[in-house]
Amino acid sequence: MPRTRPVAPPETALYAPVKALLEGQGYVVKGEINGCDVVGVRAGEQPVIVELKKAFGLGLVLQGIDRLAISDAVYLAVGAWPTRQPETRRLCRRLGLGLIVVTHGRAEVVQDPLPYRPRKDRRRTGALLREHHVRIGDPTEGGATRRPIMTAYRQEAMRCAALLAAGPMRLRDMRAGADVPNAGRIVRDNVYGWFERVERGVYALTPRGVDGLEPGDAAAPPGDPS
Repeated sequence: MPRTRPVAPPETALYAPVKALLEGQGYVVKGEINGCDVVGVRAGEQPVIVELKKAFGLGLVLQGIDRLAISDAVYLAVGAWPTRQPETRRLCRRLGLGLIVVTHGRAEVVQDPLPYRPRKDRRRTGALLREHHVRIGDPTEGGATRRPIMTAYRQEAMRCAALLAAGPMRLRDMRAGADVPNAGRIVRDNVYGWFERVERGVYALTPRGVDGLEPGDAAAPPGDPS
């Protein structure tokens, strides 16, 4: 029989476990205070606010953001583990929200609300800027999901292929004629199956390479080096 996902409990069923969790930490807890699902108060501290939902979603996130105007200690509590846990936790961290998951009648703090400043990935930033710089023109509209993407790598491969359409050519001539410093790597790696070596330092176009020059064949295949 196919496995079914556990059904999340109703929001009211989350209240008692969350209340018990906070009371165990010395908070006085009450429900539905000025529109907030759960409010815990401990002397000398900001109130803890918890918003309850059966499942994680945009509505819950918007509620949490609104409650940050009242307190920095805001948690989102859900009755089932989010399907995309790493991304959900990253989102909560970015917004300064905590996350609680209630399962089997027990509330577990997955993440506390803390100020968050993401570390920049210099490798990804560099790759982004290189692709932007090398890509010629603007061949693909932003937001395209069902249409192929013309990458800078494919543009360079197509320039090499265009030269070889006239016949085999030496690699050094190809580098100069196609203005592709990486022509040697492109024809040797032969990611698209367009090129073949006919003798040392000389390459020719395969039948598949001829097809690659067709305007409609602009797709970047899986694993495109760009």
